[in-house]
Amino acid sequence: MLEPGTAATYQLHVSLIGVSPMIWRRLLVSGDSTLADLHYILQIAMGWSDDHLNRFTIHGKDYGVYHPGGICFSDDPSQVRLADFQLREREKFFYEYNFNARWRHQIRVEAVAHSEHPLPTPVCLAGKRAVPPEDCGGPDAFLAKRQHYSVGYGLEIVEDIRYNGPEVVGDHLEEICLLVRWLSLEKFARKAVNCRLRQYATGDRDWLFVEEIENADPSSAYFGQW
Repeated sequence: MLEPGTAATYQLHVSLIGVSPMIWRRLLVSGDSTLADLHYILQIAMGWSDDHLNRFTIHGKDYGVYHPGGICFSDDPSQVRLADFQLREREKFFYEYNFNARWRHQIRVEAVAHSEHPLPTPVCLAGKRAVPPEDCGGPDAFLAKRQHYSVGYGLEIVEDIRYNGPEVVGDHLEEICLLVRWLSLEKFARKAVNCRLRQYATGDRDWLFVEEIENADPSSAYFGQW
């Protein structure tokens, strides 16, 4: 149990199950965050679009944010706080997004800190790689498509253009766009994610559509102790 007047902050490591190389994020989240908050934090941090059903599995019980036509949960996720579970370091729980594709995330508690004041906004400390395209069919299909749309695939296009001349470039435009899309998945824009997280914390619900990348690093001031 937390002592009266203390606020918990959780350092969480989130990884997408069944995908290699690993797609992951390291987050700082206030214990006062509700499960609804955590759902949106994960959507922002991972880069999903919140277009599909979701659920957490914590201590053997399912929780989730309701979507029309989806399953109902016995608890209101806006009334259940992360701190209510009294999670300990190295404890794990799970988050699933899109029940057809089954994007399953393992969430591991790396550390728990206590202070007089709650963390004012969630923070993404680190991460690697963008999440797969949501329409790609799940982990196995994603891995197969990523292998197909590789640098070698791009070299085949270049060779065809070199052999047949620039007049065939138009024939490859769709392939080139797909190749650029898949190769860009190796990048992760942490500053853009933190911009969206700050917007969410202030009540701005346009966070999914923000493209601005700010230079400020919100993690530096509060968590030099980690």
